[in-house]
Amino acid sequence: MAKKADKTEKPYGDLAAFAEAAECLKTLAHPVRLRFVQLLLHGRYTVGELAEDCGVPDNVASEHLRLMQRCGFFTSEREGRRVYYQVAEAHLADLMKCVESRFLTT
Repeated sequence: MAKKADKTEKPYGDLAAFAEAAECLKTLAHPVRLRFVQLLLHGRYTVGELAEDCGVPDNVASEHLRLMQRCGFFTSEREGRRVYYQVAEAHLADLMKCVESRFLTT
């Protein structure tokens, strides 16, 4: 008789947590938002700077940023009349390394 393979312990999985993760991943799944992540991992930028880099109107960039903030990916800080955005979720660096190595190889 063939011996059955031993099963390893199942990894923890909570469907509610996976649902939350899926929503945040859906938020990231947009070229402009991925570019924002890439830029903000290298410094702070204003809405106007991000919008110009991506070739989108400021109001569109603002909406993208609001969605990213809602997931806890970015924070903002006001300095005088300017608002600067920065990465709040450190794990985005690992995710961006994955994206860059898979899709931005030269």
